[in-house]
Amino acid sequence: MRIALDAMGGDNAPGPNILGALQATAQSDQLHVALVGDPTVLESKLADAGGDPTGRISIVEADGVVGMEEKPTVALRQKPNCSIARCWQLMAAKEADAVVSAGNTGAVVAAGLRTRLFLKGVKRPGIAVTLPNLKGSSVLVDVGANPAARPEHLFQYALMGSIYAREILGIESPRIGLMNIGSEEGKGNELYRDTHRFLSDSPLQDSYIGNVEGRGLYHGEADVLICEGFVGNIILKVSEGMAEFLMKTVGKTLLEELSTERDKAGQVLQQLSQKYRYQESGGAPLLGIDGSCVICHGSSDSDSIRNALKMAMEMQAHHINSQIVEQLAAIAAKAAAG
Repeated sequence: MRIALDAMGGDNAPGPNILGALQATAQSDQLHVALVGDPTVLESKLADAGGDPTGRISIVEADGVVGMEEKPTVALRQKPNCSIARCWQLMAAKEADAVVSAGNTGAVVAAGLRTRLFLKGVKRPGIAVTLPNLKGSSVLVDVGANPAARPEHLFQYALMGSIYAREILGIESPRIGLMNIGSEEGKGNELYRDTHRFLSDSPLQDSYIGNVEGRGLYHGEADVLICEGFVGNIILKVSEGMAEFLMKTVGKTLLEELSTERDKAGQVLQQLSQKYRYQESGGAPLLGIDGSCVICHGSSDSDSIRNALKMAMEMQAHHINSQIVEQLAAIAAKAAAG
C-alpha cells in the first residue's frame, strides 16, 4: 500500500512524522510511505534518524505548508502545492492509496473537497472518531467536515459509520442514534427533525434507535452516532478536554489520598490514560473518499503517526470503500425501482 504522509503537518513536524513512518514500514513489508514536504529538511531529518533501512520511504517535494492558524481556503489558494495539497494530488493521480496528515484539519478537508475524490454516490464526506463508552466504543460522524449538512448527508454518515463500526470495531449489528437535545419525538431544529423522519423511513430504519442525548454517547446507547460537523466538533473537543481534566484532577486526588498503594495506583492511572488517549487510535478517517484519508491530532507523536498509517492500511484491508459504494448503489437502485 502506498501512503502519502504530510510530513510537514503537525505541531512538532517533521520529526514525529518521519519516526512514525520508519516504525510503520518496519512493521509491515506491504507499506510504502511518501514523505511529502521540503526535500532538504526531510532528507536531513531522515538521515539523522538513521536513514531508511527498508527502502520503502520516498520523499516528494512540496512548496510550503498550511499553518494551524491559517484560514484553509485562503492558504490553499496562496499555496496550491503545499504539503497537504500535494498529498491529495498524489492520491488523485493514483500514485498513492491514502493520505495521512496531522496538519490543519480544515485544510486537509478543504484540499480533499477540491479534488472531488468522492466515492460514487457519496454526497459529502464526514470525519469519524471512535470514542469510549461504558459498554465499549462508539463511532461519531461528522466531527468537522460538513457543518452545513442536510438529512441525506446524515443518512449517508449513518451508513458509512455502520460499515466502519462493523468492520473496524467488530460490532456485528451497529445501532444508529441521532445526536439531539432530547430523546423525544420532535426534538431539535429543522435539520434534526427532518433527519429523524428520514432515518425512520429509510433502509436503515431497523438499526435506527432514534434521538440520543449527549450523555447517551458515553452510556453506550448507540454504536454509531451522527450529527452535523459543527455539533460534532464541539462534542469531540469537549470530550478531549474533559478526559484530560478528569485524569489530572481525579488522578492527583487519588495519589494524594493513597499512601501504601501509591505506586500501583499511579501505574493504573497511566494505563487508563494510555488506553484512551488519541495516540492509540492514530487519527480519524474521512469517510466517503475514493482512497483513504486519516486526520491526526496536531500534537501527534511518532506512535500516533505509526498507528494512523496502520489505520489506513486496515481500512483498505477491510474493503470499507467498496462496501459503501455497493450499499449506496443498492439503495439507489431500490429507490429507482419504486
